[in-house]
Amino acid sequence: MSYVTPEELSKIAVAELEAINKKLEAGPLSTKDRMAISQQDMPVLEPLQRAHLMDEVAIGYTKEQAIVEAQRCLQCKNQPCVNGCPVNVPIPQFIAEIANGDFKKAVDVIKTTNLLPAICGRVCPQEKQCQEQCTVGKALKDVEKSVAIGRLERFVADFERENNLQTLPEVAPATGKRVAIIGSGPAGLTAAADIRRDGHEVVVFEAFHKSGGVMVYGIPEFRLPKSIVSQEIEQLKKMGVQFKENFLVGRTGTLMQLLEEQGFDAAFVGTGAGLPKFLNIEGENLIGVFSANEYLTRANLMRAYDKRADTPLYDAKHVAIVGGGNVAMDAARTAFRLGAEKVSVIYRRTRNEMPARREEIAHAEEEGVEFLFLENPTRILGDEEGRIRGVEALSYQLGKPDESGRRSPVAIPGSEHEIPCDALIVALGNDSSPLMMKTTPGLDVNRKGNIKADENCATSLPKVWAGGDIVQGAATVILAMGDGRRAAASINQYLKQA
Repeated sequence: MSYVTPEELSKIAVAELEAINKKLEAGPLSTKDRMAISQQDMPVLEPLQRAHLMDEVAIGYTKEQAIVEAQRCLQCKNQPCVNGCPVNVPIPQFIAEIANGDFKKAVDVIKTTNLLPAICGRVCPQEKQCQEQCTVGKALKDVEKSVAIGRLERFVADFERENNLQTLPEVAPATGKRVAIIGSGPAGLTAAADIRRDGHEVVVFEAFHKSGGVMVYGIPEFRLPKSIVSQEIEQLKKMGVQFKENFLVGRTGTLMQLLEEQGFDAAFVGTGAGLPKFLNIEGENLIGVFSANEYLTRANLMRAYDKRADTPLYDAKHVAIVGGGNVAMDAARTAFRLGAEKVSVIYRRTRNEMPARREEIAHAEEEGVEFLFLENPTRILGDEEGRIRGVEALSYQLGKPDESGRRSPVAIPGSEHEIPCDALIVALGNDSSPLMMKTTPGLDVNRKGNIKADENCATSLPKVWAGGDIVQGAATVILAMGDGRRAAASINQYLKQA
């Protein structure tokens, strides 16, 4: 697909809106009229130029694009898109406000259930959630043609922020109750907001020197600008939520010390899943082999791309990434921005089985990332100085579907071959850190080390709730937020009775 400039997309939208307004003069749009409106493309920076910039790739809709896209919504009475949203955003209602040109009212509708729309609009996998359920996409037999709910959510959130229209949620009178939030990622921030709104004192404990969790250390600047995360956190601070950085629960102090010695009446654990998985093959300890966690943390939280940050950076010209998820795409695209001349993604299935968002795969391809499908490393090769010089890989073919429904890769005997590279990033997902479990007696975990929690996110310990990746395993921002909301509702109910 050829690149279309933001200016050209804007002109197209202006013409489309004029045509829509002429039809509206004769009466409401019919379902056929709405179905005939094509989805508005997201304006983005030019691919080869942006591949070496940390600037946000997606520029965002214009007002005209947003209104045109909103006119595609059929306003279904059964609202299937809402059922596909983990926090049940009133999607048709906020889109209707956009169609009417009332962008502030639209974002206010979203914030009745989601206080982080600028973040969710950028990083949530809408095509696997709300947009997957969209009637328009189903009628057109392509989820890619669904109403662009996420892009519209981002648009109104940005409109509110850029025009200084943000308003704080109402906070109930002080109750005298105190709640500790462990982790400042999406689950923790969502729980903090909802608990604070009920009038309870909320303190968020963050292990790093900067709050935001995976949104700060894991997701690159070009996909989610850190200024947006920090502004959302500032809103929480204005509500009265307190933040304590550089506080690693389990080392600086234990969870039980917070409850028994520091006077907290309840705690929510939302520490995420930060223990990286590895290949467990020969050569994994060679110089130049990194987990995606470390690689992205250096680039995002520690700003390795900025010479003024003085963050050590491993110089590599051909970077290979193992994995097919969003983290793998983030690492691959980051590699170009850190100076790589060639970037290869090694994935043992095909493009169709990749769990990464289609948009992220497409952006990576546009920027020059090479995809080596149906291949997987069997050992990592090093030179005489102990540095990686390449990987030995096997070729695969697809067999029968596995438990996830994806076709299992089957190795082809005798297909060993070398892939030269001078850095390897392992992006195979994360497990839960055992620190919280080891320092919290009585906290039940499953065989994978995830905290066990019920449908209300309550754990085996009284006064302790948990949610997000620490319970579900590596998931998504919006699923973590859904846990945060459920936990907050349960905690608020508990504190009313305590």
